Amino acid sequence: MHKQKFYELKIRRHILIPIFCLICLWSFKNHPPPALTAFKISGYAQGTTYHITYYAEDSFVVKRQIDSVLDKIDSSLSIYKPWSLISKFNNADNGVEMDEHLRLVVQRSLEIFKATDGVSDITVYPLVNIWGFGPQHVSGEPDPAGIQAIMPCVGADKIHVRGNRLVKDTPCVKIDVNGIAQGYSVDVVAGFLEKNGIRNYIVEIGGELRIKGRKYPGGIMMQIGIEAPAQNRFDEPILEKVIQLDNGAITTSGNYRKYHKMNGKTISHLIDPKTGYPFQNELISVTVWAKDAVTADGYDNALMGMGLKKALLFLSKNKKMEAYFIYHSSGGAIKDTATAGFYKMIRK
Repeated sequence: MHKQKFYELKIRRHILIPIFCLICLWSFKNHPPPALTAFKISGYAQGTTYHITYYAEDSFVVKRQIDSVLDKIDSSLSIYKPWSLISKFNNADNGVEMDEHLRLVVQRSLEIFKATDGVSDITVYPLVNIWGFGPQHVSGEPDPAGIQAIMPCVGADKIHVRGNRLVKDTPCVKIDVNGIAQGYSVDVVAGFLEKNGIRNYIVEIGGELRIKGRKYPGGIMMQIGIEAPAQNRFDEPILEKVIQLDNGAITTSGNYRKYHKMNGKTISHLIDPKTGYPFQNELISVTVWAKDAVTADGYDNALMGMGLKKALLFLSKNKKMEAYFIYHSSGGAIKDTATAGFYKMIRK
């Protein structure tokens, strides 16, 4: 008797599953999911522009919300705002209490400092400033004595996280997180979109991007263009490659966009924290893919500083990133190469 009841129960449960599926299919056909509409937001922040496109049923996020998010980040991380938390640290003799933004960015920066053997170093601020890429105006190339006088103030081993406090060994140590802050900001904005139920978007701040999902209508993959300088025209970029992806972050570091002339020489904004002088190697630009923008942005400058051979070796040991390089060959021609994973993203 008990066996018969158990057998009947099993039959009923197996019948219910396909019936439930049929109900779901009927409901989907008669009540299809709402169409996704493109919503665009753009503005100015962090000394550059930003552009956001997201696909949703309604305008769940508006410009004032994005501006508020970015303003809070600027109040923490901008070296151009004297009231920012990072400016307070730079002007302090010992240190400051960190907010969440400064804490996360400093912790990530120190990780990258160790991983790159000091090629990436946020205490490079005094050198960046003396070479004319900081808030202070400079009239000419710094002399060797001036550079050497700054070097004791440079080195991420001179800053320490103690509880929620960031401290420094000597008052002259100052930090500049511009090499990672925009990537971090992109991630924060992307997180804000996702908290509001948005699953398909592209966030761009100053050329640094994070992408998730597809482009609608059509559900096609997002496409991103990569610039390179034209042959023999350093300041006139051309579209070099188009990649397509539906997840991850893309950031670029290059010496053909941010530079200036000093005494007839082209000076790159990428300064070697170990020598005090701009990096000199064959690389023109590197475009990095990673799962998040803070990683891609945090490593792109370091890869530029390493030079092509060392950068490719580094990436072969760090499989969570892919990269595309544009460089000068020994004969002076502009060439390119990439990791195997990056080649897979290039549109055929």
